[in-house]
Amino acid sequence: METNHLLETSQTVLAEGEGLRLQSGPGRDLIFKVTGDDTGGTFDYFIVEVAPRSGPPLHVHHLQEETIHVLKGHFKIRIGDEIFYLKEGGFAYLPSKIPHAFLNMTDESGEVIVVYVPGGGHHFYEELGPLTRGGRPDPKTVAQVFEKYGMTLLGPPLSQD
Repeated sequence: METNHLLETSQTVLAEGEGLRLQSGPGRDLIFKVTGDDTGGTFDYFIVEVAPRSGPPLHVHHLQEETIHVLKGHFKIRIGDEIFYLKEGGFAYLPSKIPHAFLNMTDESGEVIVVYVPGGGHHFYEELGPLTRGGRPDPKTVAQVFEKYGMTLLGPPLSQD
């Protein structure tokens, strides 16, 4: 008989700003409200604080589905070969196996809610954060971390134009 992973976990209630704080690239701080460890591997739910004119490089998740819900800012999002623009309240579903990236188009910090299915993405950021916070990390090392967690680094971050 198949069991529901969520039934085997406990509830989580957090105040604003609480959660597991991790770092991605320069200017991208993460607050995981729940991780795959909390949800029996079902999903991750986290807030990404995105620096002005910043975003992750073009990449692809081979296993994880991803959603982005814009809380603050104006974002350019690439999904496959298409470009979309989202303002506060905008939402995007980024299927696995489709290359994607996003960029905060404003001169102020932005915020997005990200959900990964299945969960466990926090392990990636635990390893990536220390490599990328100090400036220019070794591209080969960063690419290896992406591969280790079921992703492939495909190119640079999006540009403004």
